[in-house]
Amino acid sequence: MRQHVNPLGRFFQQPLELSSLTALFPRPHQPLHLDIGCARGRFLMDMAALYPQRNHLGLEIRRLLVEQAETQRQLRQLDNLHYLFCNVTVSLVSLTRQLAPEQLQWVTIQFPDPWFKRKHHKRRLLQDSVLNTLAAAMAPGSLLFLQSDVYPLMEDVTALVQAQGCFVRQPPDWWPENPLPVSTERERSVLARGLPVWRACFRRAPRDQGATMGA
Repeated sequence: MRQHVNPLGRFFQQPLELSSLTALFPRPHQPLHLDIGCARGRFLMDMAALYPQRNHLGLEIRRLLVEQAETQRQLRQLDNLHYLFCNVTVSLVSLTRQLAPEQLQWVTIQFPDPWFKRKHHKRRLLQDSVLNTLAAAMAPGSLLFLQSDVYPLMEDVTALVQAQGCFVRQPPDWWPENPLPVSTERERSVLARGLPVWRACFRRAPRDQGATMGA
């Protein structure tokens, strides 16, 4: 079951000053993988173990899940991984403004809450403001990976990314396989039931190209 948290609630609309990378990681200048809406964080935990040469940061709006993920991270002694509680629609800029120009290499957004009703689409995770913040921070050539089991949501978010103009969709339009070596719990559950997963990959365009396209 999806656990709904209304990001437009007053409590979640208070911007947070997120911890600095220097405070979080012993090697703060390593390339960064950002997983937005990381839930229990198990996907990112396995990615951190596979890619020790990168730092991995999970952002999640449900505080209890962040606390549980941090406990598991400490048990596995992964110093290139952290989880932070925040609402990315108001607090992401606090993180991205401290990044080096080429540091943000991977961004993954997987199975976000679809907020099916049209009047609730403004609660969706990927909004223009979030996308613009990511585009400004991501290194040219870096990967933005999106996936969901809700096709109308994926139609909407991929159209949003393409309209923003700073990302180039990588063929095929819908990837039949996950390009990453680790699957989320949700992905495994959906596939085990024989249901489709819709995946799209984008690369951050060169800065001059993004400016030409209206970034």
